[in-house]
Amino acid sequence: MSDWTDAIVGDRMTVDREFTDRVVNSRFSTQEWGLIMTAAEFEIEHADDPERARIVADTTKLPAIMPELENVRSGMAAMGGPAAGAGSGGGSGGGILDSIKGALGLGGDDANDEELAAAEALVQEYADRLQEHLEENGTWEQVRIAYQE
Repeated sequence: MSDWTDAIVGDRMTVDREFTDRVVNSRFSTQEWGLIMTAAEFEIEHADDPERARIVADTTKLPAIMPELENVRSGMAAMGGPAAGAGSGGGSGGGILDSIKGALGLGGDDANDEELAAAEALVQEYADRLQEHLEENGTWEQVRIAYQE
């Protein structure tokens, strides 16, 4: 089903540019957003029903990359950049041990859960915007059909 995503590369680039302001105003830096998007995939739910079909974000891979967000923040801070999320309940600041525990699924603290929920919500917001863009351009129906094939 990757053919349908190949067909909307240009649309994704347009939505990426439009979505930049939303990312800037979120708890994530653009570097963190890029990492989050590498773990996100998109599907069309109810593709066979034109009335109910919608793009949904598959975020099942996000938990695996969440500890890496702290590494991105640490790298930015080391280079003198702003540590994204520092003032908004972002990183846990626990270091390598917390990263290892998180990778093993043993962390589970509320800050990490909140961070994951924020990432999932932002990715779904992006998916919603992508669908709006496709509908506005009159290509949604073609994309929905291509997904089914």
